Amino acid sequence: MAAGLAVTVLAGCAPVQSGPAATGADQQTGQLRVWLFDEVNRGPKEAVVKEAVTEFQNAHQGVTVDVQYIQVQARAERFKAAFSDPKSAPDVAEFGNTDLAGYVAGGGFGELDLSSWADAKDLLPAVLDTGKVDGKVYGVPWYVGVRALYYRTDVFTELGLKPPTKLDDIAPLARQIRAAKPDLLGISAGGKYTYGAMPFVWANGGDIARKDGDKFVAAIDSPESKAGLRQYTELIADDICPPAQCAGNGGDASVEAFRAGKAAMTIGGDFNRKSVDASAAAGKYGIVPLPGKTEGSVAPAFAGGNLLGVMKGSERKSLATEFVKLLGGKQYQRKMFDAMGNMPTFGDVQADVAKANPVVEPFIKTLGAGTKFVPVTANWAKIDAQALLPNLIQEVATGGNGLDAAAKKAADAMNAAFAS
Repeated sequence: MAAGLAVTVLAGCAPVQSGPAATGADQQTGQLRVWLFDEVNRGPKEAVVKEAVTEFQNAHQGVTVDVQYIQVQARAERFKAAFSDPKSAPDVAEFGNTDLAGYVAGGGFGELDLSSWADAKDLLPAVLDTGKVDGKVYGVPWYVGVRALYYRTDVFTELGLKPPTKLDDIAPLARQIRAAKPDLLGISAGGKYTYGAMPFVWANGGDIARKDGDKFVAAIDSPESKAGLRQYTELIADDICPPAQCAGNGGDASVEAFRAGKAAMTIGGDFNRKSVDASAAAGKYGIVPLPGKTEGSVAPAFAGGNLLGVMKGSERKSLATEFVKLLGGKQYQRKMFDAMGNMPTFGDVQADVAKANPVVEPFIKTLGAGTKFVPVTANWAKIDAQALLPNLIQEVATGGNGLDAAAKKAADAMNAAFAS
């Protein structure tokens, strides 16, 4: 999940009601406990982390670093227990950026002071914002995940086609491909693929919600949002991506169809690139930014990814913060890119990566064009848990509800969650 992912975009989990009480202790020796997410292919990640641990321990006599890898699916229970019992809690943890607001509301993570950190000046502002709540930094962005448009170069060449340059081109192009090659999906879309659909909403001027004073109010039923939803759900049709085959798909399944050679296009992340290179589409695909409404523009992408933070109840806050700055700093972010393909969150490191790896340029261009994020509120976890956005898309794609009715239903449920 997160989705840079090795873990794709992470869904939020319900916030706990109270976290561990902050302690005045700031011990300079002893064991520093670290939780990181497990991955399907953890070996390269673990090797980089071990290198950072060795460097940190060599620089801090009397300090040991114990790293535990936790399952993403079990994170809600693990963090809930940690927030309520400091003895079971780590000092440092990796977590999804969509979980941040709920974790901060639950008192789990402490504010970070990055003012004296030299690397901080090169953190991309929009990405750093994913580590903030109410303007305060609680997480260092460890990597960022954005999506772009993957397409089959061999199919496009055979049919004499070029990649789309605006959103309005995608459906007609996908329809043309499927008509010429009925064994292929014109584009692999998914009814549960929220972060594949949202760029269509954002590019049309819509949004999930808007801030009204200190509260959020649903905006998914605005005319602009519905224009984007209409444009995305048009792709889930028999002449492009049949609902019976595509309506139940999320991001992983959508990309998997492309990997299997069954789709001419898909919306995939930078974090999917290595797996596509090891698939039936290897050597036969290209990537361009997902286009926006106007010629040559780029649709705003969701800024997914994971953060590193310090637990509020840690008795080794200074050491924990130093470790976050080391593992989350430029040197080790570059190492993590080389090991796992995780997109760095520093502008200068991204530029270096692009020079050495031109294939990542569409993702960097997408980041540079501006990204969007989910509403930064603990109540987002409730909305996410209810699957309000994917349910909306599926209802429309399968004909179970008209767009106006489905959007209003989702907006009403969002507003109930925002007000709770």
